[in-house]
Amino acid sequence: MNNIQLNEKTNVMHSYKCDNEVENVAEANLYRDIFPYTEIPKVVFDNKNIPMNMPKDVWITDTTFRDGQQSMSPFTVEQILTIFDYLHKLDNGSGIIRQSEFFLYTEKDREAVEKCIERGYEFPQITAWIRANKEDFKLVKNMNIKETGILMSCSDYHIFKKLNLTRQQAMEKYLEIAEEALANGIIPRCHLEDITRADYFGFVVPLVRRLMELSAKANMPVKIRACDTLGLGVCHDGAALPRSVKQIMHGFTHYCNVPSEWIEWHGHNDFYSVVPNSTTAWLYGCAGISSTLLGIGERTGNCPLEAMIVEYGQLKGSIKNMDLTVLTDIATLFEKDLGYQIPHKTPFVGSDFNVTKAGIHADGILKDEEIYNIFDTGKILNRPVVVAVNEYSGLAGIAAWINTFFRLTDDKKINKRDPRVITVKEWVDEQYADGRTSVIGNDELEKIVKLTFEELSDDKKVEVIDYKVCKSKRGTFRSVQDKNLETSKR
Repeated sequence: MNNIQLNEKTNVMHSYKCDNEVENVAEANLYRDIFPYTEIPKVVFDNKNIPMNMPKDVWITDTTFRDGQQSMSPFTVEQILTIFDYLHKLDNGSGIIRQSEFFLYTEKDREAVEKCIERGYEFPQITAWIRANKEDFKLVKNMNIKETGILMSCSDYHIFKKLNLTRQQAMEKYLEIAEEALANGIIPRCHLEDITRADYFGFVVPLVRRLMELSAKANMPVKIRACDTLGLGVCHDGAALPRSVKQIMHGFTHYCNVPSEWIEWHGHNDFYSVVPNSTTAWLYGCAGISSTLLGIGERTGNCPLEAMIVEYGQLKGSIKNMDLTVLTDIATLFEKDLGYQIPHKTPFVGSDFNVTKAGIHADGILKDEEIYNIFDTGKILNRPVVVAVNEYSGLAGIAAWINTFFRLTDDKKINKRDPRVITVKEWVDEQYADGRTSVIGNDELEKIVKLTFEELSDDKKVEVIDYKVCKSKRGTFRSVQDKNLETSKR
């Protein structure tokens, strides 16, 4: 059933689907024409024009301790507390990292939450996650947490195959637990699992409209988290449901009258689309984006929190007073303390994300690092641009490495025509002439450069590397076994 009403945002008449009753089908709708399973899923288009509708205020939520932790060895209480402290420092009072989500199932989980609560931080706010049953709900009440996520699987894959329920039975179950939360003064955040394979108008819209009725009756928010569980969402113009992120977001605000500040998107990266899908959710009516630090999570992972911080800055023109240098500290913590290996080329946090290896690029950086660096990574992330040295680097690459590694500026910069740069290059060339295939390490170059450039050496006793040394007209690096022996320099 449709009716026509004046839309207060657009000031024109709109047609609304108003049926609150679930379409209680006898058989599961698995959208086999879109998801054949034995083939790659299909992207279908209906060419609907969905208007952009970005909320005035948008933010990021964190699920590192819930969805993210499931993919790693369990964090200790102290590790959770350290990461939580880092999230607070990263947010720096901006409120952009709005909430952090926790499990409550084990004694360790609850101890960690208690210690985080004791910190008394305004941001990130602490929320919980439970399954849709009353026993789990008791955990939230006992911890005195003001908001909890509640699992509400909404595709027929889950309703029929996992829960062995009908759509009507699933809806009644979900409404009952949401009503229980509201009765106890706790905000329910309804996690609509597998929404990108769900019957949007046959189940999702009726469920969300009923949840909004409960909200109005209790005079409390009921939040909606749209979960792209398998990363099937697409952000193309004109893409059709159930995969269209734009139509999912538009439907919540247009057909269900959900305020943007109650809507959250939770994506996965199975099809490499987690960041553009999350950004699209923002642009089309969603205020909150669920994420994890470094994108950790099962299978291909969640939306990286650091990626959405940068997306926020690009869309809003400012990151307020966030301290993005903390991202570098977080990356170090994950690698050194948690044993998590960040792929070297991961944007913003990988060891090589702003490392240049191409000689022609190094020449550009030598002239002005802005030519080949995405932004001032030294200032914003405490990660100065770096030039890696290999057999193709040339004089420009070596000079650029020296300037970036030692952070030389203005008149202190080394020019590629400096004869001492040629000396270092001859040493590099000999490494590869002897069969080396790997990039020259920073530690190796540092020693050679300090031997060659006296002004850069902070100690006359320079540790000598064990490689065969370079002999040239300009200098000799002597190979000595006693690493504490004072080394002469020419």
